[in-house]
Amino acid sequence: MVILDGGMGRELQRSGAPFRQPEWSALALSEAPDKVIGVHAAFIAAGAQVITSNSYAVVPFHIGEERFAREGLALAATAGQLARTAADAAPQPVKVAGSLPPLFGSYRPDLFQPERVAELLTPLLQGLAPHVDLWLAETQSSIAEVQAIHALLPADGKPFWVSFTLRDEEVDETPRLRSGEPVAEAIEAVAKLGVAAVLFNCSQPEVIGDAVDVAQSVIRRLGQDIAIGAYANAFPPQPKEAKANDGLDELRADLDPAGYLIWARDWQQRGLSMIGGCCGIGPEHIAELKRNLG
Repeated sequence: MVILDGGMGRELQRSGAPFRQPEWSALALSEAPDKVIGVHAAFIAAGAQVITSNSYAVVPFHIGEERFAREGLALAATAGQLARTAADAAPQPVKVAGSLPPLFGSYRPDLFQPERVAELLTPLLQGLAPHVDLWLAETQSSIAEVQAIHALLPADGKPFWVSFTLRDEEVDETPRLRSGEPVAEAIEAVAKLGVAAVLFNCSQPEVIGDAVDVAQSVIRRLGQDIAIGAYANAFPPQPKEAKANDGLDELRADLDPAGYLIWARDWQQRGLSMIGGCCGIGPEHIAELKRNLG
């Protein structure tokens, strides 16, 4: 079991870092970089073997078009460098995943603009590249955006991980991305891209188990060696019109470290081999996972 880190934004706020909308976690890159290193270090101390660069909010959706054009590359480079600094200071090997976020807004596949992918993704790739061990396209709501991201990845031989976010509301018994596309179709699509791992994140724990089952089934049928992982959030179900990072949602009382571990054990039994947390999952949760599953 590979132990991943948890959510960055809420931990930055809890650490005293400047934190407001719309910049979200990107604000600390320029105003409190030491706090970013501190959060990374807290997750590493809790047992994380992979930490994710704080580049999720380095997109116009959060920092605005003008600032992104002016500072996007530098902010991405800072995010990569801070994660690398924390990883290199760890007493055990820690890998850095370069976060490639939804480029046009979390949970909003309807806002996808294929003609702008290169414009927004290239600064992130260039800034992060010197510092990361693998690429992680996370909180992806549609197959099309993942395919567009993959097409622009550098030929650097670094593993490519994809993490999808799932519909929290129950429509039918078919696990679906927030675009409405079935998880089975998404797994088949990314398998063709040669992904090293497929994960599910920024969704409530209740919908992840079925998605893991579908992923296992598709991967077995294709005869491919693709790891499966998950890092759920601690929010109540998010409706279709919700936007990720739209504010600090209330956390579920039942998803304390012990409660989250119950879900993680279930996912492990279903074949999952990578586990961490998303929004609202902190170092105390990761420590519990490490003690019991690591």
